[in-house]
Amino acid sequence: MTQLRVSCFSISLDGFAAGPEQSLENPMGLNGMEIHDWVFPTATFQQRVLGTQGGETGTDDDFVVRGFENVGAWILGRNMFGPVRGPWQDEEWKGWWGDSPPFHAPVFVLTHHARDPIEMAGGTTFHFVTEGIHVALERAKEAANGMDVRLGGGVATLQQYLRAQLVDELHLAITPALLGAGEHLFADIDMRALGYQCVERSATDRATHVVLQRRR
Repeated sequence: MTQLRVSCFSISLDGFAAGPEQSLENPMGLNGMEIHDWVFPTATFQQRVLGTQGGETGTDDDFVVRGFENVGAWILGRNMFGPVRGPWQDEEWKGWWGDSPPFHAPVFVLTHHARDPIEMAGGTTFHFVTEGIHVALERAKEAANGMDVRLGGGVATLQQYLRAQLVDELHLAITPALLGAGEHLFADIDMRALGYQCVERSATDRATHVVLQRRR
């Protein structure tokens, strides 16, 4: 059965998944890149996202590998696609990832403003969904063709899916960075009441990995 999964979602020690003031220069907000220090050195990130060889193996890399396994489609919030706000002023912006994004699958971007699909190299096509989270999930599940759907964020999008009890599994990488401000993942979210429990945890030098699953 197709599951909606969140994988490799980094948060700071004080619970923030992004810093304030997101911009083209600071795509994760001020100091926000610090919470991703655990993933950058991994072999899978180096190869899959940067297109380079090398990198570290081990527990951190194992979680990155798991994050890409059996994923047939993705869902992203508008802010995860780019810093552009409001109506699309032009068709120039095609995401943060260059001509060959690391998804290699259909990606459904939640937005209030319609836009034609964008077909990229490597099998990624961005589809823009204006009808809300349930329609995006329906379309993503259909595109996944029996595989899982990975929910990439950001925080507001993840919170909507959590409140709707649609996320089956959530992998968090809790990092030792302190951001102090930004987008707090668990703001007004009662994970216990929503039925989530921790089923796995593992600590490395760079992160503490926890996997939460929703009881059915």
